[in-house]
Amino acid sequence: MKYLLISLSLAVIANINIMAQNSKKELTAAEKRVILDKGTEAPFTGKYYNFKEQGTYVCKQCGNPLYKSSDKFSSNCGWPSFDDEIKDSVIRIPDSDGMRTEIVCANCGAHLGHVFLNEGFTEKNTRHCVNSISLEFIPAEKNLEVAMFAGGCFWGVEYYMQKQKGVISVESGYMGGKEKNPTYSLVSSGTTNYAETVKITFDPSVINYEDLAKAFFEIHDPTELNRQGPDIGKQYRSEIFYNNQQQKNVADSLITILKNKGYDVTTKVAPATIFYKAEDYHQDYYEHKGTLPYCHKYTKRF
Repeated sequence: MKYLLISLSLAVIANINIMAQNSKKELTAAEKRVILDKGTEAPFTGKYYNFKEQGTYVCKQCGNPLYKSSDKFSSNCGWPSFDDEIKDSVIRIPDSDGMRTEIVCANCGAHLGHVFLNEGFTEKNTRHCVNSISLEFIPAEKNLEVAMFAGGCFWGVEYYMQKQKGVISVESGYMGGKEKNPTYSLVSSGTTNYAETVKITFDPSVINYEDLAKAFFEIHDPTELNRQGPDIGKQYRSEIFYNNQQQKNVADSLITILKNKGYDVTTKVAPATIFYKAEDYHQDYYEHKGTLPYCHKYTKRF
């Protein structure tokens, strides 16, 4: 119980920083009644109650991916039902009524609904009863894009990029070296050319590559050479790995803008090579640890 309450508090605290505020969507009065004031929409009225398309359900307020359509089932309860959530996307807390368990978005604290156990609907014996108005749906066939950024310790870059609306997933890993299947120990030795890199899958209809790249330049210091804060070494360099000419043009343009503003930018721009996903314990590091990044912060530059 204590852990859950602490986790929720940290999520809320994280949301009051500038980056989180910028990623939130402006809510209508009806959305605020449920998402902020913890109301409930009328049963059998939500747009996703009998909705059967394949894709991903994300938080209406911040865009955090919450549920996969493969985990949705019919419970005839009047609200969308899911028997599982995307890992670390939902927090459970005791409801104020003292009986039920509330579920909220782990990223922004938005009220989703309630979770019920041991009802026998599915093998997982779990039912997330969610208000449709708390959700947005991204079809599986939607064209997604990938961005690759290195900006110091991948824990901090991952933490802030996950908060961008339209980002579907962020993976921490290694890019830029020649050795096959690099490990954290090898990369940390400083004997390779690998950089700690994040692979970002995003929905270009929600956030474009330029805005994502701007966010990258604003959550780390692009003027530091081969370091970020207290982390020193070539593996902590600032670098954009582009996947196509359009991404390269955007990166070069933004660097020129920053230099014209007086920033001594050290960020390199290079074609993407093989991305090696880092060990599991590096993924969603700060979400698991329950603390905030120590070497990354938001600084407006554009």
